[in-house]
Amino acid sequence: MKKIIVLGAGLIGKAITLDLNKSYDVTAADINPDVLDKLKSSGIKTVKADLSTADATLKLIKNFDLIVGAVPGYMGYNTVKNVIEAGKDMVDISFMPQDPANLDELARKKKVCIVTDCGIAPGMGNIILGFHNRKMDIKRFECLVGGLPVIREWPYEYKAVFSPIDVIEEYVRPARYIENGALVTREALSDAELVQFEGIGTLEAWNSDGLRSLIRTMNIPNMIEKTLRYPGTIEYLKVLRETGFFSYNELDIYGKKIRPIDLTARLLFPKWELNPGEEDFTVMRITIEGFESGKSTTYNYNLLDRYNKITETISMARTTGYTCTAVVNLILEGKFSEKGINPPEYVGENPDNYNYIINYLHERGVEFQMKKE
Repeated sequence: MKKIIVLGAGLIGKAITLDLNKSYDVTAADINPDVLDKLKSSGIKTVKADLSTADATLKLIKNFDLIVGAVPGYMGYNTVKNVIEAGKDMVDISFMPQDPANLDELARKKKVCIVTDCGIAPGMGNIILGFHNRKMDIKRFECLVGGLPVIREWPYEYKAVFSPIDVIEEYVRPARYIENGALVTREALSDAELVQFEGIGTLEAWNSDGLRSLIRTMNIPNMIEKTLRYPGTIEYLKVLRETGFFSYNELDIYGKKIRPIDLTARLLFPKWELNPGEEDFTVMRITIEGFESGKSTTYNYNLLDRYNKITETISMARTTGYTCTAVVNLILEGKFSEKGINPPEYVGENPDNYNYIINYLHERGVEFQMKKE
C-alpha cells in the first residue's frame, strides 16, 4: 500500500488525511498536538514535528511515496523545496507568496512531479480553465469565489480556516489581472461590486491576487479573480490596512520590536476561528467566454457547497481538500506524472483528468453545475 504523509493537520489537512486514509497508508504531521489528537481518535497515524526546518522535514518524509503540503503559506515555498530535494512527488495547497515556478528546474533535475496551488481557488478554477483552453479560443475568464460562515456574526462576519496571516495576505497583496491582453496591477480590495447568488443573496466581490500561474500559462486577453465576502467587509478591512494593522514593518513599543501583522493575527484568530459544529459554505462562479468550433460560446460553472453535518467537515476543507486528494490519486494511479512544477491548469488539460476530478468531487458531494450557452 502506498504511503502518504500530510504536512499540516489543520482543518483542511485533517479533511485531506481522512479522505486519503480510505485508500492509503496515511500519516499526519504537525507541531500542534491538539490537532493531532483529533486525528488519533479517528485511528490516523500522527507525528509531532517542527516542519519549519529542512533537516526535520527531510528526515520525516524519507520513507513516504508522496507528500501533501498543507502548511501555512509563509512556510510553503521552503517546504516544497525540501520535498523536491528529497526526490519525492508532492501535491501542495499552501498559498505561498513566492512563485513556485522558480523551483521548476530543480524539480525537473530531481525528476519529481509537483502540483502546486491545488485547492479550490487557485486550484479547481485552474483545472476547469485548463480543460476548456484546449478545446476553445477563450477571450474572457472570470472567477468569483469565497468561503463564509452561515451565521453572520459581528464584527467581522467572517471565519478563517487558513492561517490568519495567509488570509490577511489577500487584503494587502496587490491584485494582478489581465485586461485587453495587458497585465494590470491594482491594490487589493479594489473595484468592489455587489453580486447576487442563488441560495445565498448578495455578496461583495473585490480584486484579489488569485490568478497566480494563469497569468504566465494562459494566453487569454481578459482574466480576473475576485474574492467574495458579505457586503460591508471592504470598509473595515481598508481601515485596518490603512491604519497599519497589516504591516510587516516592525514598530518599537516601549523597547520591544513587534510586527503589527503578528499582533493583528493573534487578535483576530479567536474572532475568526470556527467553533465546533459551526456551519460554513463555499460559493464559486466561473465564467469562460470565447469561440468553440467557430461559434461564440460561454460556459458557466456554479458551486454552492455547504458544511457536511454527517461527517462534520467544513465546506472550505471539503472543496479545497478533495480537489487536492483527487490529484493525489491521479499521481498515485499513474494518470499524471509530468516532472517539474505543475500548476493545476496543466492537470486539467487532459480531458480524462478533468473528468476524473469532477467525478471524484461529485462522489463526495461537491457539485459543480455547468451550463453552456
